[in-house]
Amino acid sequence: MSLPAYISPQKMEVLFSREQIAERVHVVGEQISADYAGKAVVLIGVLKGAAIFLSDLARSITVDNTFDFVATSSYGRARVSSGQVKLIKDIDNPIEGKHVILVEDILDTGLTLSYLRQLMLQHKPASLKIATCLDKPDRRLVPIEADYVCFKIPNKFVVGYGMDFAERYRGVGDIRIYPETPAGH
Repeated sequence: MSLPAYISPQKMEVLFSREQIAERVHVVGEQISADYAGKAVVLIGVLKGAAIFLSDLARSITVDNTFDFVATSSYGRARVSSGQVKLIKDIDNPIEGKHVILVEDILDTGLTLSYLRQLMLQHKPASLKIATCLDKPDRRLVPIEADYVCFKIPNKFVVGYGMDFAERYRGVGDIRIYPETPAGH
């Protein structure tokens, strides 16, 4: 399977600028800090997409926090989820009795987060909440909501700020709308 043609991020519409993202991540960090005042939290990032959001969020949280990562696969190189979620990497440290926040880049169909929520609950955390940078409710296939959301977005395919298309565009600082029909196709 060959990679799709590369499209310059500058040719994509900016949905949220770096400044808008930083402001919302800070607000969500303050919400988490207030909710967990006097407690420690474990942030569990869903690789690879949530890595940048998790690092910014961790720095915005003023309560004691550590983080770990899980990795799943449901997209591959496609723009649409296969519907099958498989765990590629589990957490490294026990979370039993700890306050856990699953950190995801985008809550879309809900399949991945629903799967991960069930998996994490088997570890018996003291509490389990979900933080997502983007929430795309129009695409939901399973009933799941995030406790902390930076932005709700329409049903558009987005890249940047950790989100990719075929592993590209993760390092773009803004969140941009990937064109429905790339130029030249």
